[in-house]
Amino acid sequence: MTPPKAPYEASARSPFAGCAILIAAVAMMVFLIGFSIYALFKQSGEISKFTAEKPILIATSSLDGKEASLNDLAERLEKFRQELTTDAEVSLALSPDDLNLAIGAYPAFRELKGTLQVSQIDAEKLRLLIAFPLNGAPRFAKEGEPGWTASDIRYLNATLVAQPKLFKSEIVLQIDAIEVPGSSVPPQFIGQMSPYRITERYLTDPILGPAMAKLTRVSLGEGKLIFTRNPKEPPAGEITNAEVDSASRRLFTALGLAATLFLLFAGIVIFISLRKKSVAPPDSSSS
Repeated sequence: MTPPKAPYEASARSPFAGCAILIAAVAMMVFLIGFSIYALFKQSGEISKFTAEKPILIATSSLDGKEASLNDLAERLEKFRQELTTDAEVSLALSPDDLNLAIGAYPAFRELKGTLQVSQIDAEKLRLLIAFPLNGAPRFAKEGEPGWTASDIRYLNATLVAQPKLFKSEIVLQIDAIEVPGSSVPPQFIGQMSPYRITERYLTDPILGPAMAKLTRVSLGEGKLIFTRNPKEPPAGEITNAEVDSASRRLFTALGLAATLFLLFAGIVIFISLRKKSVAPPDSSSS
């Protein structure tokens, strides 16, 4: 009489049972890659509904005949910078004309030329005309383009309605609305873009970086953007780390949920496979 075969010997004839974990891992990888590609193209398709192939013309403030205004602005900026080194409460109020003049005159703001203009400031909102470049749907690179994938640039031609806030050592914009003529911008896109770290690039600037770090308040009033430093008060109106990272958290939460659901499915498949193996009847054939 031949002794019964061990359970693992009986199940060895099933390649699926022996490779269930590998199959589940490969399937999960394929699923996540496919889901990521789908989400990318889905997002690009939605963005194309309120963006354009070409930017609108954002005029840069002309410097011709404005020597007096430039000198006055330069004196106020330098006076404020010097006052920031004292222990007194100091403030600087800039009108839309002042801000647009600074963008046109100072090399530090050259990246904003042609893409941003301050159109209006009221008691609660800052309105900015923008023509921001965004990446379009991915595609294979054309001849002369680096790499094997690329994308065509699209432009967000809109009015940005925002409130200035502080985030650590920089000024950010808490976006309330993005107005595009003839189109509506989904709240999800606004949430992903806000807070907009418009001055992040100036953190390492030898003049602007230290000046921003000393601010305790940024506010709006009487049609002006007001920067304040009061050594006796903590920074007001700050954006938290959680708010800055909220868009990234939402993306990773979605991916994590998809991965969890798939892992749950894979775990059930593996459990069933192992259970079948453990209860498989022995081979009772005799010699």
